[in-house]
Amino acid sequence: MLIAFGILVGGLLLLGLYDVFQTKHAVLRNFPVLGHARYLIEMLGPELRQYIVAANDEERPFSRDERSWIYASSKRQNNYFGFGSDNDMERSPNYMIVKHSVFPITSPHAGEDSYDPLYRIPCAKVVGGFRERKHAFRPASVVNVSGMSYGSLSAAAVEALNRGCATAECLQSTGEGAIAPHHDHGGRLVWQLGTGYFGCRAADGGFSMPKLLETMEKYDKVAAIEVKLSQGAKPGKGGILPAAKITPEIADIRGIPMGEDCLSPASHREFSNADGLLDFVERLADETGRPVGIKSAVGDFSFWKELADLMEAGDRAVDFITIDGGEGGTGAGPLVFTDHVAFPFKQAFARVYKLFHERGLHERIVFAGSGMLGLPHHAVFAFALGCDMINVGRGAMLAIGCIQAQKCHTNHCPTGVATQNAWLMRGLDRKNKADRVANYIVTLRKELLSLSHACGVAHPALITPERIEICDDRYSANSLTQLFGYDADFGLPSAGDQQTVLQLMKGRGD
Repeated sequence: MLIAFGILVGGLLLLGLYDVFQTKHAVLRNFPVLGHARYLIEMLGPELRQYIVAANDEERPFSRDERSWIYASSKRQNNYFGFGSDNDMERSPNYMIVKHSVFPITSPHAGEDSYDPLYRIPCAKVVGGFRERKHAFRPASVVNVSGMSYGSLSAAAVEALNRGCATAECLQSTGEGAIAPHHDHGGRLVWQLGTGYFGCRAADGGFSMPKLLETMEKYDKVAAIEVKLSQGAKPGKGGILPAAKITPEIADIRGIPMGEDCLSPASHREFSNADGLLDFVERLADETGRPVGIKSAVGDFSFWKELADLMEAGDRAVDFITIDGGEGGTGAGPLVFTDHVAFPFKQAFARVYKLFHERGLHERIVFAGSGMLGLPHHAVFAFALGCDMINVGRGAMLAIGCIQAQKCHTNHCPTGVATQNAWLMRGLDRKNKADRVANYIVTLRKELLSLSHACGVAHPALITPERIEICDDRYSANSLTQLFGYDADFGLPSAGDQQTVLQLMKGRGD
């Protein structure tokens, strides 16, 4: 006991001497030993705020209430909240209200013939239908998992997500890090091609069609290809995978060297404008037969005008457009990019959708949204704006155990979700977390259907912008139609698609 005490005292004395004579930190020179408490508290700041200091609605990017809803939903626990809302509705700016119908649709319950325990909601449109792609398809779910690469996420996390997607019958985007064996557990894939062309990368870093076809032959679950132009976490800047997170398997899959940061270029080598992009899209579609779309954050609007102008001719087109909000992004990025580059989702999506609607192109394209859409009220807002599908990223991460520690870029994720550290990864049970992500997606669909039925419609794509009003803190409110300059028919699929989706949803509510 005395020896241990002596070692402790001696260690503190040595630390104090070091603090007094070091020159890097004034706090430690002035307050030896005790000054370390300041750095310890700073290091633990996010955790302290998350569990002790913050109120239910204060935290960002997800509040405690929002995380609690996701956690409870993923575990199939009671996700109701008691004693009314703790939100100050009348004094909150930009407060969203869903205008329910006096005559809502009755949702079926367990035990009834029309009850569906998976709460399936098929997409109102066929992806690749307008261009008659060989493998055009109707997505079975309007809620899908957004692009999160193997490398950024652990093997256990990617596998859990894929297994969960298979159970929930939804799509999983691979992220730009290529297809890995961990994606091959039954879930259908959207292969995302980023600027690094990982998985179909030539020796010089460019794109290789033979390698793409070889990979697609190996993995038969690829339903569509998504060309990523930019993402919400770091729009206008290439992806970064730190060397500490690169394993030999990741290096082999991506075709990159070990021991170096993996830096994706900021832009594509295969094209440099909208015209070249459409040529690349058609080339991919012709060679693979798969629908091909794009994913992008929204900044310079001239690109979108040029793309819409070129697509009006009808001989070339993207099959789907995924708009990523500047507030979105599961990846780490420079603070100025995450906070100040690219429009947030609502403004971004509305601008692009209006542009294509005004040219009569909106019925040819499947519109997907991503960026903080993994909660029911955010999701229904997206559908009212004109989304046909939504992609969830951080919501799915929370479902498999993420605690919002915000250490994704350090390789020290404490829950094994965003790390390649074998010890930390072992804590993530793949089958258990697969069930949780499936439960989360199914519950989100359930809530979307409940909101749709409350509005008197059978499918979230049939919710009009007039059904959503945004209240300010001065007792006035405006509908989405007014706020975003929409016309009365904006936000809805074509009349034919509406009839089709009503038939698909027949019996799901009376």
